[in-house]
Amino acid sequence: MGQIALEGMEFFAFHGYYDEEQKIGNKYGVDLYIRTDLHAAGASDKLHETVNYEVLYRVVAEEMLAPARLLEHVGHRVLDRVLLEFPHVRSVKVSVSKFNPPLGGICHRARVTLTRRRGEAHGR
Repeated sequence: MGQIALEGMEFFAFHGYYDEEQKIGNKYGVDLYIRTDLHAAGASDKLHETVNYEVLYRVVAEEMLAPARLLEHVGHRVLDRVLLEFPHVRSVKVSVSKFNPPLGGICHRARVTLTRRRGEAHGR
């Protein structure tokens, strides 16, 4: 087993509980960690033996494009897509951050972190 991480991804998106947030948008950060077997790729040096980082990034970017009210919802969508698109991934951890959230005071970011293992039940 091994871990692949895409850290510090940044997107401008239109998520937020308030209608104004969905109109004006905001900057978001995403950190993604997946656990999978990396031995075949390590031995062969072949891209098809591992998870392609470009494809993984594209999955996250596509989910960030679809507006949502809650960061939790965005995170669950990312977990669902990664497990759907990459059948060899055993578990996924995602952190979604909203920069400068509208809280009425100084807060650099609000963040949610979600983790799921393949086959683990999740609520909708």
